[in-house]
Amino acid sequence: MASVLVVEDDQFVRSALIRHLTEASHTVRSVGTALEALREVAHHRFDVVILDLGLPDLDGAEALKMLRGITDVPVIIATARDDEAEIVRLLNDGADDYLTKPFSVEHLSARMAAVLRRTQAADAEPPSRVLRVGGLAIDPLRRQAELDGAVLDLTRREFDLLAFLAGRPGVVVARRELLAEVWQQSYGDDQTIDVHLSWLRRKLGETAASPRYLHTLRGVGVKLEPPQ
Repeated sequence: MASVLVVEDDQFVRSALIRHLTEASHTVRSVGTALEALREVAHHRFDVVILDLGLPDLDGAEALKMLRGITDVPVIIATARDDEAEIVRLLNDGADDYLTKPFSVEHLSARMAAVLRRTQAADAEPPSRVLRVGGLAIDPLRRQAELDGAVLDLTRREFDLLAFLAGRPGVVVARRELLAEVWQQSYGDDQTIDVHLSWLRRKLGETAASPRYLHTLRGVGVKLEPPQ
């Protein structure tokens, strides 16, 4: 079930929404102003926000823009306004759906379910971005690397090192940054990096004396770039 924030200043409507959503096994928090809503989303994680436009302290359209500045939580607008131009503007400003008052609890449940399905589908299927540098192809999601179509047999740390450098092709990366980002250490022995670079070079079919992809700049750092 979902964690829901109801932003509604009408106490009767607010109570009815809380009762219905709670009976449907959702976890519900509610506020009556835009500023309270901003504080809630800053301190709690919600699956969906139901936002009334007619709030006493700030127009709901402005509240929506402010919400979008701090969170990507799905927002369903609940409004008595039925002006098409305004509804289009709200959708363009980041609303995920809208309901025109009065609406039934069944209608609200259906809209919530649809929004949550879209959100869950997006979370379950992150976009795959294969990093390509010359004949190298690195897939961070599958944790697979290929060189000229042949799969490389890399250890976990070798893959992490190669993927990190491949995300910054042609950029010299300082050893301190490699330790922090790949080894998750604020300090350490440079020899650790040198050993892994040596192993990685061997699997890429190159040496420090005759580099193709991995280039070390003494006293500066390491860069990955396609062969010249």
